[in-house]
Amino acid sequence: MSEYLKFYAVIGNPIAHSKSPDIHAQFAAQCAIKLRYERVLAPVDGFVVMVDGLRAQGLCGCNVTVPFKLDAFAYATKRSSDVLWAGAANTLSFNKDLVIADNTDGVGLVRDITHNLAVALQGKKVLLLGAGGAARGVLRPILNERPAAVVVKNRSLDKAQAWLAQIAQKPDFAQVTQGIGLRVQAWADETLESYDVVINATASSLGDEFTPPQGVLFNSSALAYDMMYGKQTGFMTWAQSQGAQVVDGWGMLVEQAAASFQIWHGIAPDTAPLLQRGA
Repeated sequence: MSEYLKFYAVIGNPIAHSKSPDIHAQFAAQCAIKLRYERVLAPVDGFVVMVDGLRAQGLCGCNVTVPFKLDAFAYATKRSSDVLWAGAANTLSFNKDLVIADNTDGVGLVRDITHNLAVALQGKKVLLLGAGGAARGVLRPILNERPAAVVVKNRSLDKAQAWLAQIAQKPDFAQVTQGIGLRVQAWADETLESYDVVINATASSLGDEFTPPQGVLFNSSALAYDMMYGKQTGFMTWAQSQGAQVVDGWGMLVEQAAASFQIWHGIAPDTAPLLQRGA
């Protein structure tokens, strides 16, 4: 009789590039947990049908990547506070008819910056580039670290302003942002400001079309963090030319996976071996 293995997956389109199965396999081996974790390619308009089918096969939980994080939010019956702020989910847990949505992207980012890189965010001036799904997933955990200020710079100022107006309606907005200067700014705004930490949450830096934001100065020993990983990006090249310490998003990927793993299994895996190995 074959041994029962708990079944997990990462769902996206495309999905062949995903490192999640390898990361979760290493966490499982480390924690002596037996599971299977698969890549699942879903049609762009077929998320619900795909997840329903996988749950019928015993799916215990799944990670969700582009372009389905909004679908995962809508699919859930219960949502964490980080998910409610982000409007998107990257982690689903299934318990009979209950579907619990979490977003571990921001937790992973903050853990990598504050623990692995030993860069405190408290009292710092932070610049967040972008106002899309990646930025929305990380803002609340950044604010939880009590920085002095967070400026969101986006190519479309209207989009950034609409996002800020939207989260200002959250019941805990005043509490989360108390004492923090949170504001938005146009990408082309040339008003000079200095930052301690600059986080790129845009995908534009993956290509050759990255145009640096205007008016950005890096303080001495500033950190420039690209949420993308796997290659030198236009953002990283620009930040290096400005004298910043530059890091890609591999650590964030590992840490968000660890947070998902802990949600599902109740055990916090050691991320150090994967961080040292890199992509």
